[in-house]
Amino acid sequence: MSENTAPENQPLPAGPFFARPGVRVESIPIGPGVPIGIERVSNPEIGIGGAYGAWGACCDNASLPALVEDQLGYSLGDDGALNLSELGFNWRHILPYLSTEEHDALEVEVGARFLREAAAASGWEPSEVDAVLIGVTMPVSEDFVDRIASQAGIPEGALKVSIHKACDGSVAGMNLALNPQLATNRLLNRNLARELLGKKVLVGGIEGLSRVMKTTYDRQALQLFGNGAGIFGMIPGRTLKFLVGGSQEVYDEEGVLQVRMTYPHSPRKTDGTSLIEAMQTGEHSFRVAGLMHEPSTDSGAVVMAGPMGMVKLFVRSGVIAVRGVYGSYRDLMAQLAMPSKEIAVGIVHHANYKINQLKAKQLLKEGIAIPMPWLLSDFGNVSAASAMIAFMRKLTALAPGDHVLFDGFGAGTYYDVLAVEMGGNAS
Repeated sequence: MSENTAPENQPLPAGPFFARPGVRVESIPIGPGVPIGIERVSNPEIGIGGAYGAWGACCDNASLPALVEDQLGYSLGDDGALNLSELGFNWRHILPYLSTEEHDALEVEVGARFLREAAAASGWEPSEVDAVLIGVTMPVSEDFVDRIASQAGIPEGALKVSIHKACDGSVAGMNLALNPQLATNRLLNRNLARELLGKKVLVGGIEGLSRVMKTTYDRQALQLFGNGAGIFGMIPGRTLKFLVGGSQEVYDEEGVLQVRMTYPHSPRKTDGTSLIEAMQTGEHSFRVAGLMHEPSTDSGAVVMAGPMGMVKLFVRSGVIAVRGVYGSYRDLMAQLAMPSKEIAVGIVHHANYKINQLKAKQLLKEGIAIPMPWLLSDFGNVSAASAMIAFMRKLTALAPGDHVLFDGFGAGTYYDVLAVEMGGNAS
């Protein structure tokens, strides 16, 4: 592969998400009414289906500065507005001002809808689902995953896991459900990957970041983040087969990307132990919580350094995380007498196009040539939802036996990387 093909260079699609063929748009009767668009996707050949989408009014780059200035109370000036199209983002989904109670009711309704749609796209009734693993950066309530599962009609006895590792949350959920060697399983004192083998599992990310931005004063964050969700159904060992994987923690000592924790975590300083706290929160519920470098009390919910700070934070450690798992993948292929087998596609967190492009180029310098398409120009940065949306947008192009690399990374700083094989129809 030549250098100019990794990642794929044209952000697609160019238009607003709600206008896409196949997207069902409805209005949720909360506040003035909140539009929601959901697209179902399925690949019967490999037996995987899911749903993704967004909620809130669609806003283009030209309209965004005025909204940001209205919240900040001052002008962005000549150097305050980001060149968002260069960063791979053309649209955002933004909420009106709602009360705390309205935000709570809206996000639970949204989450329940995506769970039901993902189950339906998988050919399942909600009552058939055995487990739900959801990445969410700043949940609207501590019991968010339990509530959306209950409202979606998923059995009370189904396993529910809420994963708070910022943008890495959804890929971390996949790793937890598929990788029996993952250290987090030891923190939970049970091996979820072994327990979920052959079960019907919904995994993904749900990010109501427009809600979070209502309490943010950071000019970059207000322009980058929006709402989005992506959830798919898998049967570990059948429709999705684990190959290799790993997880890495590199604490953000400098506070390059500061995020307030809206979930329980004892904010201890790093002492050589894991930054992850994994705990049981109910008879069938668990929480995996990552320590964040939090903003000062009066700094809002999110504080970001400049673009170069983001590059330094995510590219260097991100390349190390991918390199380690890719090395294990090549070793495994050699053991299986398939030394020429290649990764069909890399599904990565869409931090911004420049970060992802630089990361791909650095990997190429190390001889790791994996296509990493840019697929989320109509969402903005939607944190833990982005990798799942990207997967849904590549799903119909995949075939049984294809190998896919998932690469999650986010504030904290946390990295989960795993390679999986697409299985066959599970029916």
